[in-house]
Amino acid sequence: MQRDLEFDVVVVGAGLPGLALCAALRRSQLSVALVEGRMPEWPVGGWDARVYAVSPSSARFLDAVGAWAHLDSGRLQPMTRIEVFGDRGARLDFSAFDVGVGELAWIAESSLIARELWEGVKRQANVTLLCPARPLSLTVADGRSRLALEDGRVLDAALVVGADGVNSWVRAQSGLEARFTDYEELGVVANFRCEKPHLGTAWQWFRPDGVLAFLPLPDQHMSMVWSAPEATARELLQYDAATLATQVAAAGDHVLGALELVTPAAGFPLRLMQVPKVVAPSVALVGDAAHAIHPLSGHGVNLGFADVRVLAEVLADADRSVLGDVRLLRRYERKRAEEVNAMQLTTHALHELFRPQWPALSWLRNSGLNLTRRLPVVRNALVRYALG
Repeated sequence: MQRDLEFDVVVVGAGLPGLALCAALRRSQLSVALVEGRMPEWPVGGWDARVYAVSPSSARFLDAVGAWAHLDSGRLQPMTRIEVFGDRGARLDFSAFDVGVGELAWIAESSLIARELWEGVKRQANVTLLCPARPLSLTVADGRSRLALEDGRVLDAALVVGADGVNSWVRAQSGLEARFTDYEELGVVANFRCEKPHLGTAWQWFRPDGVLAFLPLPDQHMSMVWSAPEATARELLQYDAATLATQVAAAGDHVLGALELVTPAAGFPLRLMQVPKVVAPSVALVGDAAHAIHPLSGHGVNLGFADVRVLAEVLADADRSVLGDVRLLRRYERKRAEEVNAMQLTTHALHELFRPQWPALSWLRNSGLNLTRRLPVVRNALVRYALG
């Protein structure tokens, strides 16, 4: 009979949060297994359509776990300014210069960060990669988790961490409730070459047909995220390259001149997901398995990195015998609850305030943007929060 494989921590999911957690535990004495259903594939040439605004605090975390310094600097774009426009002429801007920092965020491709984390984790002496491997069942008893894999192997661990995304298998197996609010929108993403230089500026428009954002990329490129009602989004996805470039340039008031599509458009559904409890005996959730927000704040990936940093700190300071104790895991849950709840409330409220079907709120939302612009203390406080 095959014996169980024993670990201190089993991480399910090799997305950014799962990889980052393994990397964050590199100096601990804990034995870690990483379970992922398929071998990662990286884009060959061109730009990854999925990009993130990595906050300075997240960049510091990635540097601490050994990844940031090894990223190709030619693929990283510092963002030094943000300009936000309401649907009736209101305007708000944020500048790194105003708060005395070098950049508000770094715009980075998802695959760029994931590849570096993956290569680092592969070399970690305390990590066993089980990839490809798919989980079959999860049971918890006597303070231990037993994770059975489809190939017949069984992993015995003090703690199983669900880092397996918004449709988390670990969350479902653990009986942890998730509450979804469907925005009935798609996030349409694509990358473009720009006629005019962006000068490290990001733009965001609250439009009648959704929220449009331009994020700067190196070499006079730009990444677009258009959070649009499903009908509008599906129309955008059906356009040929030239038509899409023309439509996007016009929607962005031609701030970057003519655009040329360099990465095909892709769309993904947008939902708010709230998970009242992100821990259970011998189970914890991180990243999109624990929460999901509207992308208008650009903060989702940073919430995931903060989850990982806090959980790694809690585990590193604990005795091996109590890693799965729910009283220990609730320390992680409590430390993360305030920021996650605040970000979910803020992004959801902004989304609802700027819904096209609420024209009566137009005066309120645009006045709010203009008022914030005229109050530097408030505006700079928002920037400093985003910086971490």
